[in-house]
Amino acid sequence: MKTITKTGVLLFSLLAGASMASAETVRITILGVGDTYNFEGGKQRGGIARLNAVARAEKAANPNTLYLFDGDMLSPSLLSGFDKGANMVALTNIVPFDLAVPGNHEFDFGVENFMTQAKASKYPWAAINIAGADGKPMPGLAGVTVKELQGVKVALVPVAQDTTPEVATTGDLKFGPTADGAIAAAKQARKDGADLVVGVVQAPHSDDQKMLASKAFDVIVSGDDHDLVVQYNGITAYVDTSTDANYLVPIDLTVDVQEKDGKRSLSWQPNFRFIDTASVQPDPETQKVVDQYKAELDKELNVVIGKTEGPLDSRRNVIRTQEAAIGNLIADAMKDAMRADIAITNGGGIRGDKQYAAGSDLTRRDVLTELPFGNITVLTEVTGKQVWDALENGFSKIEDGAGRFPHVSGMVVTADKSKPAGSRVVSVTIGGKPLDPAAKYKLATNDYILTGGDGYTAFSGGKVLVDAHGGKLIANDVMVLIKKAGTVNAKVEGRIVLK
Repeated sequence: MKTITKTGVLLFSLLAGASMASAETVRITILGVGDTYNFEGGKQRGGIARLNAVARAEKAANPNTLYLFDGDMLSPSLLSGFDKGANMVALTNIVPFDLAVPGNHEFDFGVENFMTQAKASKYPWAAINIAGADGKPMPGLAGVTVKELQGVKVALVPVAQDTTPEVATTGDLKFGPTADGAIAAAKQARKDGADLVVGVVQAPHSDDQKMLASKAFDVIVSGDDHDLVVQYNGITAYVDTSTDANYLVPIDLTVDVQEKDGKRSLSWQPNFRFIDTASVQPDPETQKVVDQYKAELDKELNVVIGKTEGPLDSRRNVIRTQEAAIGNLIADAMKDAMRADIAITNGGGIRGDKQYAAGSDLTRRDVLTELPFGNITVLTEVTGKQVWDALENGFSKIEDGAGRFPHVSGMVVTADKSKPAGSRVVSVTIGGKPLDPAAKYKLATNDYILTGGDGYTAFSGGKVLVDAHGGKLIANDVMVLIKKAGTVNAKVEGRIVLK
């Protein structure tokens, strides 16, 4: 039998005290994605079959994976123009999200359609800053959601974009501020006991950076800008999640949890992994459904209706910042269809995001891919001042690449983008003559702009000559022009001069 000396008792006591401390390492993966419009993806990367393959693999590798959607899937796409986004819900239901935030495009077909699609989803939709007309939370939308992963409480703070009513059909819904609302909710979640706070947001870069600077979040995954951006300031890990699941950046958090003398502390480090989905094999179950959708579309849409003599470019950074041949083509088709004096359409309504080489065949699919929203050409009589004010709106957010950028027919516009928003238009000529503020002009535009979409409130109060019930789909008007011409010769010709 061993004798325990005083020294031994002391050592035993110290060891016993030390045993009261415990430590655990928990690995958590955050996989964010957003702005997924094209169910089949491109030729090399993207699409829901590849996205689902990545999500399955991440969840299999780590049960502590949070798979998050940060806005925009129900529109716009070619197939969504027919089924109002049901195809995207069906495909994402195969590998459901842990949480989805509605983007502005979730409301392109109205609130009722969003509610229908949300009910069909096998995953929860959530947003802290969307309320009904009565100010109460919108039915069917969750708020801050807490997930407990191996004892680590992760608060998901879902936030929609506050400019949604300007760019979509939101009825009487109310949208609270994006950045300020997100920051306040994140701080409250921390007070309520969250170990980690994750922002799931649809927001422009300006709001993202405000949230990042607040240091209220551990992680932010954000959609809307269509960029792939990765940042880490030592406090917050941030990913802007690109578009169409072309590139994915899972964030692995190595979380060290320590408890000593009844006190709990937590520290973590991020590891960013880059996945180019060009290297991903599509999920077989999803691909079967994708192939069915493709076959249905091919029968109707792969019909050549004409050619383009010169190149056309509908890439986002082109049609939202400068005159574009395809914008001229669309505006001309609207003006011709309505026999109007002038036409204005918004760059955000042009969605193909592709280039057409000179001499390319143009198909029904091409036109409907470029114009997927189902907007209608309308005719209204407005004053010159209204036209001028509308153009000021069109150039007011050019530095943000906003969808309100105008494409025109029947006029020449000079603008100085270095001047403050609201005072950028320098000159406007219509039919070779300076715009007369008091004169009245027949304007062809789309039904979305006519009702104030994209900030085009200047046209309210005009005399509507042909409304949405009497007009035709813009896509139909464009097809008529192409068929009539056989070969279209749209080009950049100085309709919009930017200084």
